[in-house]
Amino acid sequence: MTSSTGGHLHEGPPDTKLDKNVLLVAGVVVLGAIMSILDVTVVGVAQNTFQQEFNTDAAGAAWTATGYTLALAAVIPLASWAASRFGTKKVYLTSLVLFTLGSILCAFAPNIGMLVAFRVVQGLGGGLLMPIGMMMLTKAAGPERVGSVMAVLGIPMLLGPISGPILGGVLIEQLSWHWIFLINVPIGIIAFVFAWIVLRDDAETKRSSIDFVGLLLLSPGLALFLFGISSSAEHRTFVSGSVLIPTIIGALLIVAFIVHALRAKKPLLDLRLFKNRTLSIAVITMVLFMIAFFGAALLFPQYFIGVRGESTLTAGLLLAPQGLGAMLTMPIAGKLTDRMGPGKFVLAGIVLILLGMTAFTMLGSDTSYWLICGSLFVQGLGMGMTMMPIMSAALATLSNAQVPDGSTLMNAIQQTATSIGTAVISVILASSLAGKPEAGLAIMANTSDKPLPPGVPNPLPESFFDTAADVFSNTFLISVVLIALTVIPAFFLPRKKIASPLVEEDMDRGPIMMH
Repeated sequence: MTSSTGGHLHEGPPDTKLDKNVLLVAGVVVLGAIMSILDVTVVGVAQNTFQQEFNTDAAGAAWTATGYTLALAAVIPLASWAASRFGTKKVYLTSLVLFTLGSILCAFAPNIGMLVAFRVVQGLGGGLLMPIGMMMLTKAAGPERVGSVMAVLGIPMLLGPISGPILGGVLIEQLSWHWIFLINVPIGIIAFVFAWIVLRDDAETKRSSIDFVGLLLLSPGLALFLFGISSSAEHRTFVSGSVLIPTIIGALLIVAFIVHALRAKKPLLDLRLFKNRTLSIAVITMVLFMIAFFGAALLFPQYFIGVRGESTLTAGLLLAPQGLGAMLTMPIAGKLTDRMGPGKFVLAGIVLILLGMTAFTMLGSDTSYWLICGSLFVQGLGMGMTMMPIMSAALATLSNAQVPDGSTLMNAIQQTATSIGTAVISVILASSLAGKPEAGLAIMANTSDKPLPPGVPNPLPESFFDTAADVFSNTFLISVVLIALTVIPAFFLPRKKIASPLVEEDMDRGPIMMH
């Protein structure tokens, strides 16, 4: 096993320029990532539409998101083994077919039950797109350029939550809900043809047998844990039996997998990678950042719609400055991370995010949109300097043989952290609103067609909306604290160029892409 700690440093500037073939591979991966990530946020926008269309309640409609998330959780642990057994190209093409087929089925679902089932099919395909894509990109570019290619992959990861509400609003308002799924079909076909042409079959696959014990522990464990965590948003508490039972069972299965993986010769996922100090620090940093970032991301559109009374489309457009900021810094930070290490950029990015998000701890019901958009732009600048350099710090220290496990590990942890962040902020927000009935009435007035309860003045006093804004600003404070905590592990990230890993065992593996 290669031992790579990231502690040794190269001298001299590395070649960080991305050649044509690496850019082609990046194009394939970005197309797949766009489909997978956009689909999550677009379906979030359509929840009210599903309730009306299929005559179901909020809990029933929420399963269209939960079913997809559980399928992702169940299939992500298979990524490393599948890549080794069948080759990255075959697995990636199969994932694209599954996702596209699932999209077609979703568009023609006759009822909410079938829609949820077809969303699971989508999730089975979507769950492999990101880890397999990261494997292909990392191997194609090599450790010297992993920051640059991660910056390319980071664009859909950061822009998805921002552009999703805009796209979803346009499609639902101008066409119909069916198009939030049908739009994936042409993208999926283009991505499949593009991938078929650009990607080469792996020169050699190990044909390894699957770790069934590990699979039976990790996949259901991760799915149950995320199901429990996600259920907390619906129940508005973490102490309900419906939340605690699956969460605890899932956590116990994950712990059992960890014990098994550390003893097995060929585990489903090699956790011995955590001996790599740089990877371990990067994972801790990423977990804290994802919980804070995706928790806060949930609040922005809810404030615009619930407190300010904006439409879904307008809320999406108001979030655009965040994406613009990220687009400016992400490519620069990616290239410079390869030359100078991730530490300086991640710390600077966190400071910018803190500055931008602090403004949201002082929200009112009439806070200037200029101030809000300016703060979002500053946050975007920080995000572009943070998320991808963190992932680059982990993957740049891995040899080719370690990349499949490393990529799968990062994606599983990222999905878990995202779900935790969303759940924590949802429960805090719901609990705060429950304690402030006037705030709940203000949001109800802006988001529901139902008449206000008897005895409630109509229109509502402005003080009700001020109280709702206070609830959001107090909840944003939690995200600010979590972002601030991210500084601690980020301080220990390498601040000089990370050394290339030793790759003697990879020399006979051959390229996996066109060269």
